[in-house]
Parts: sequence; structure tokens; C-alpha cells
Amino acid sequence: MAWIPALIVLVPMFGIVVALGAGDADTRAVLVHMLDTVLPEYALNSLRISLAVSGGVLVMGVGTAWLVVHYAFPGRRVLEWALILPLAMPAYVTAYAYTDFLQFAGPVQSALRRALAVDRVTWFPEIRSWYGAAWVFAGAFYPYVYLLARTAFAEHSQRFFEAARTLGCTPLQAFFRVALPLARPALVAGIALVLMETLADYGAVAYFGVPTFTTGIYRAWLSMGDRVAAAQLSACLLFAVLLLLMAEARSRTRLRYYGAPGRALTTSRRTTLRGWRGVLAAAGCALPLIVGFALPAIIMLRLAVSELDQVPWPRYGEWVYNTVRLAAVAAVVACAFAIVLGYAQRLAPGRITRIAVRLVGVGYAIPGAVIALGILTPVLHLDTWMGNVLGANGLVLAGTGGVLIYAYLVRFLPAALQSVDAGFARIAPNLDASARSLGVGGWSMLRRVHLPLLRGSVLTAALLVFVDVMKELPATLALRPFNMDTLAVVTSHLAADERLAEAAVPALTLVLVGLLPVLVLARAIARRA
Repeated sequence: MAWIPALIVLVPMFGIVVALGAGDADTRAVLVHMLDTVLPEYALNSLRISLAVSGGVLVMGVGTAWLVVHYAFPGRRVLEWALILPLAMPAYVTAYAYTDFLQFAGPVQSALRRALAVDRVTWFPEIRSWYGAAWVFAGAFYPYVYLLARTAFAEHSQRFFEAARTLGCTPLQAFFRVALPLARPALVAGIALVLMETLADYGAVAYFGVPTFTTGIYRAWLSMGDRVAAAQLSACLLFAVLLLLMAEARSRTRLRYYGAPGRALTTSRRTTLRGWRGVLAAAGCALPLIVGFALPAIIMLRLAVSELDQVPWPRYGEWVYNTVRLAAVAAVVACAFAIVLGYAQRLAPGRITRIAVRLVGVGYAIPGAVIALGILTPVLHLDTWMGNVLGANGLVLAGTGGVLIYAYLVRFLPAALQSVDAGFARIAPNLDASARSLGVGGWSMLRRVHLPLLRGSVLTAALLVFVDVMKELPATLALRPFNMDTLAVVTSHLAADERLAEAAVPALTLVLVGLLPVLVLARAIARRA
């Protein structure tokens, strides 16, 4: 039963793989031309951005997690949950904010020119560069590493660190020799998530004018007009992401660290930092939060207030309606698929079901541009068949809202499935046995027993998918119906036209909606603490 929804979700991946054997002389000419001219630059930019982002999120995520878990300092209680707020800020919105703030005509360079009495500050770094993109991604994605590192540090027994100290290790030596090796599986998983998000991004790098592999796919598709060549480039990116997933899974398989049972780390066990040390620790934890959330939010709010009368409010209502409608439908469909897959895994937890569920989880790691091309390949073939056999005129499926919902399902079903699976895990197996003894089984047991108990998990899954769909940009740009704009698409278009003040209101709307699941997670962190 699990294979049916799994195959539906995996069709775009099959479409990308099939495209490897397609194409003609023109497709080969396009690929050869790109390989001789621009593809090496695309690959180099993607590689150096990924390396820089990995280093940045490690420093910010691991450092802040270690401080909030093992030390007490002013503001720690607030910073412990506030450090995840950048998850609510789309990376492309952060890129728009920093461009307005740091560009030549922005307030920072203008103030420097006035203070130094010069016409141009030549030494000021250019924000629209690969290192500017790495700065934005590091500030936006470090919470992935922070959350996993914080959990790993909090779950380790205090006895490990006490033993290291009694053996003569300083706190810094204990951190590098004990804490980091124990947290290594969690850190590898966090870095893998960050790299997948970095490779999947299109809005920020396109706005910065930094050509990466993802922007190269769009250029082959839209600028050179060769969809097959773009699909073949997408296959290369797809295989790179799959290799990344395999490396992450292999690292978790081979690296096993078990915490010895012992005292949990409580507030009284934390080292209290006073004076300048406490101020320095608070500043070190606040800096990533300022870079990734507070400063971009303030910049966009200033832009929105400065030209609030320029916002076309009737059209803004239409943008919100389109966005909410697509996100709501996608959330319902994703939750339905997640419930079916989770229930199948509970009824028949065999190897085939486990493989099907694991394959479905790959979709979250696939860039939206790749999913869009993978969907268009079979959809256009199906439209051609319907035109030849059924006599249909024009495109029947391509360019419809249903295809866009399908892309959202492929991309974000893993987020819903994770929440629903966690809900099923909390339902005791003896409830199933009791239901069967009363004559209730199959789908009736799902409806009468499991669904009422899964209500909270399903609502959480729907909220996660809803917010992810609202912020999604590449697949929406490629597959949306004609003349249908969402908040993300409008924000991208206005920013591309350098109308950042007009883009600020839809961008802030996305941020405010994105805060909902982040605040739920923050509340859970505060409650556990």
C-alpha cells in the first residue's frame, strides 16, 4: 500500500533520470557550449559558497549551542529559544534587506562617505558576490546546526565532562576532545541539511547575480530555450544531492556514540559567567540572531513604512488569497499522503514499506527547480498524448494549479510525514490490539482510533507544510498558472526591479507567517528547559 503514494511522489525523479537519455544535436550543442564557457564557474561558485556556509554555520551553531547549554549568563533564557528565529526569514528576503543596507547607495556606505569625505569607499566589500551570498545563507541556516548541536550537548551526561576535567583537561580541551566527538553525528546531519538548502536556493543567488548550478538550470531552460538540457543539468544536481544524503546516512550508521546514564545537566550545574565574560557570551549568542533575523527584519520594516502608500492594496489582497489557497490545499494533500504512508508503515513495518517511506523523504532535499523540470517532462508528454489521442486542444495539465500542488507535495511531503510518524510513534501498540479485539480494523481503525489521537501531529504537519509552501519560490516561478502571483513571486519580481520598498510588505507578510511554527518550536524548547 505504501508503494502507491511513494511512486506518485517519485515520478519527477524518474522524469529527470529519463531525460538523461533524451535530447538531440541542439541539446548536446547547448551542453557543450555551457561546459566550455560557464558551467565550471557555476560549479566553482556552488562549491565555494557551500564550503563558506558550512564553516559559518558550524561556528555560529555549535558555539551558541555550547554556550546556552553549559553556561549561565545574562539573557540566556531568551536567547536559548530566540536563536531559532532566522528559520522564519526566507534567505531571499535576507538578501534583499542586506542589499539595500550595504549597497553603494545604502545607509552604511553613505554614512562612511560622509564621515571620510570621499566619493567612494573602495575597500568596502561588495554584498552582491559569492561571499555575500555565503554570509546570507550562514545567517539564515545556522539554526539547523544549532538545534541539533544543542540537543546533542544537552543529552550528554555531565559525567563525561567531569571525568575530562579530573584528567586535567581545561574547559576548552574538554570541548574539543569530548563534546565535539560525541556530537559529531548530529553536526554531520545539520551540515547536510544546510548544504541541501544552500544548493536548492534560487532567489538569493539570482538576486545577487551569482551564477550557481541552480541558476544555470534556469538559464538553460529559459534563456537558451532547451528544457531537455536543463533537465540533464538537473540530473547532475539531483545525483549530487543523493550522494550528500547517502554520505549523511553512512556517517550516522558508522558513528555511534552512546551517552552513559547519569545526571542531567540542570541550571545549577551550569557555569555562571559574570562581568565581562557574561557580557561577551551574551553578545556572542546575540550576534547570529542579529545577523540572521533582527537586522533584516528591521531593514524591511523601515522600507515598508517609508513607502506604505505605494503598495497596491487590492492586488496585495489577491496575492495573499492566491498564496493562502495554494498553501492550504498543499497542506491538506500532504497530510493525507503522510497519514496513508504512516499508517501503512504501522500496519506492515517491513523492508519494502521502509524503503518506500525513505525514498519519499528524498523530495525535501531536491531543489524546487529540479522538481519543476521533473514534473514537466511527463506532464508535457501526457498533454501531447491527450492532444493526439483524445483530441484535446492546447495544454491540459501544464500550467495548472494542480501541477503546482503536485510539486509542493513532492517537495514538502517529508516535513508532514516526519510529524505524522512522530504522532504514530506515541500511540501505544496495545490500542491497536484492543481495537481489533472489538472488531475494528483496517481503515476503520485509522478513522476511529488513530486520527483522533493524531489531531495535534496532523495540525503541526499542516502548519509546517503551509508555511513552507508560502515561502517556496523556484517551483512556483516555473509552474504557476498564467497571471497567478503569490507573495513569494511578487517579492522576487519587485526586488529584481529594484523596488525593494514595495517588496517589503509582501516579504514581511511571509516572515510573520513563518514565525508561527518557529514560535511553536520555541515554546517547546522553553517548556523543556
